Amino acid sequence: MNYFNFAINFLTILALSWYLILNLQWYNYKLKRVILNHHKRSWHILYFVLPLVLWINLEEKYFSIALIVYIIALFLWNKKLDKTLVYTKRVNRFFIILTFLLIFTYFTDSKFYALASLFITLIASNLTEKLLFLKYKKDARRKLDNIKNLKIVAITASFGKTSIKNFLYHILKNSFNTYKTPRSVNTIAGLVLDVNKDLPKNIDIYIAEAGARVKGDIKTIANFLDPQYVIIGSIGEQHIEYFKSLENIKNTKKELLLSKRVKKAFVHQSTDLKDTNGIEVFPKDLKILKSDLDGLSFSFLINDKEEEFFAPILGSFNAINLSAVILLALELGLTLEEIRKSLKTLPQVEHRLQKIEAGGKLIIDDSFNGNFEGMMEAFNMCKNYNGRRVIITPGLVESNDESNIKIAKKIDEVFDFVIITGELNLEILEKNISKDKVFVLKDKSKMQDILASSTKSGDLILFANDAPNFI
Repeated sequence: MNYFNFAINFLTILALSWYLILNLQWYNYKLKRVILNHHKRSWHILYFVLPLVLWINLEEKYFSIALIVYIIALFLWNKKLDKTLVYTKRVNRFFIILTFLLIFTYFTDSKFYALASLFITLIASNLTEKLLFLKYKKDARRKLDNIKNLKIVAITASFGKTSIKNFLYHILKNSFNTYKTPRSVNTIAGLVLDVNKDLPKNIDIYIAEAGARVKGDIKTIANFLDPQYVIIGSIGEQHIEYFKSLENIKNTKKELLLSKRVKKAFVHQSTDLKDTNGIEVFPKDLKILKSDLDGLSFSFLINDKEEEFFAPILGSFNAINLSAVILLALELGLTLEEIRKSLKTLPQVEHRLQKIEAGGKLIIDDSFNGNFEGMMEAFNMCKNYNGRRVIITPGLVESNDESNIKIAKKIDEVFDFVIITGELNLEILEKNISKDKVFVLKDKSKMQDILASSTKSGDLILFANDAPNFI
């Protein structure tokens, strides 16, 4: 093989691999999900299949022009992404293995071996990561075992688990040395990394989330964390495309109860479980006393007595999340007076019905809320605002058409101006929202310019579910 042919083949496989590893990173390195559950499969044709077919069928000297076009197209496409490749140690190891294998293709004079290098790298990389992960997981479990008298709280739900975690942390932090997982870390890989890297050794309580895409994900987390305390929040049809049925989702969430050390579990009514020894269903007789842009007042039964609470956060659905937090705080020894005092200073959860005032505009940042009930709650809250109402949304992601139709009709009822981001639900939203209200934002990098030109002082602006543009 001459240097020119080798360079062309090397760069082609490198470019194809870059596209592939980016997509794998988006979908938690699950090749099956990249192939079967990708939200924009046309990208696979444009940036992987088409250049691959051209490379296989054309001589290097003819394909070289197509390769230049392909690399430029990848560069321009990447510039428009809001979630680009993060060069983690895993990604760097992938490219090191690939480069090493590609160097040897110089002696083979074969495109087949160059392409085989990519697939061998996928297998070798996956095997390497599994072996490293087993070691990291063992180290993390040893670290947990070495923290004396550590109490572990594990939280799962179809939606609201990050809010529950943050609420619980705020209430417990003044009474216990408490640590919570950062951001929305909720996979076994994320938890293992968090324990090894950031978990302090002098804590009393570790609060962790447990998320899932397939059956067994939460069981794996339960076996690893082995929590003494469990909260299973509201269960709905979030991620229904992966689980296929609501019953599968319920069974997966209930895997958190498989921990051998569970002392007390608080489970939402949607689990279909009953009160038993060690399991308490919540909330009992929940009443929303007031829910508006100033905060939330609610009551529910605790030991057969009605207790009232107030928190300066938005969304009546948060009463469900807070009731679980209150019950667990009581279980850990706090008094109702201590809990009520902490609730009054409860900070808003970022990007979850977070109220922001800027430039005379009222902004409700609900961009991390992607469930049907939560979005409808936000719409109802905005409905009572005396002023022009604007929404920026892609609709529901990982849901069904029926739910998106209901979402669209509610948007049409409540909002005066609708900015639709992404193409995922564009057809449904446009069909069910008045055309004179709709603006389609194809390039999210221009959102700030659109808002500056299309909104004014006195407007309410709701960011509802900000999905990355690969979705």
